[in-house]
Amino acid sequence: VEAGSGLSDGVIETVRSRFSWLAINRGTASLAGLVISLFDGAIAQLVALAVLMPIVASIGGNAAIQTLTVAVRSIATKDLTAANAARIIWREAIVGGVNGVLLAVLVGTLACVWYFFRSGDIGESVGLAMVLGAAMTINLLAAGLAGILIPLGLQRAGADPAVASAVFVTTVTDVVGFFVFLGLAALVLL
Repeated sequence: VEAGSGLSDGVIETVRSRFSWLAINRGTASLAGLVISLFDGAIAQLVALAVLMPIVASIGGNAAIQTLTVAVRSIATKDLTAANAARIIWREAIVGGVNGVLLAVLVGTLACVWYFFRSGDIGESVGLAMVLGAAMTINLLAAGLAGILIPLGLQRAGADPAVASAVFVTTVTDVVGFFVFLGLAALVLL
């Protein structure tokens, strides 16, 4: 456990412990911006992508943080060990995939209806909903895996997963979410 991660630590110790991870986050957040910039032409052609892409990343990020929170708590209470890690990783992959499919249907349907009322084009609306649904499914699967694998990897590397994991987990869901959604949209819709 790093200094500055306990409740009894002072302000300076806590800032020192957390600031380095926030500074790393500044760099990792640039990856998401880079991914978006790769698809600026697609976004310019279909502005609805700019409206919908934060939904993919945000839901993925929240799903990953749910998994991450359970993983960190389980590591701290010693309920998650090397002996049961493979089973828990598999479970979180399945949970991520199932939640991805369920949210794909829900969010895809809402996006289809919303875009149809904006554009009047049912074919394009259904295509956009399918792309959004596929991206949602893939990103929630990635979120489940990142939420469990990253804290386990950080613990193995000697870092405090409670302080450090969110930086990497949110980067995964942002980068995967933006890349898959915008990439599929560029391939399928444009």
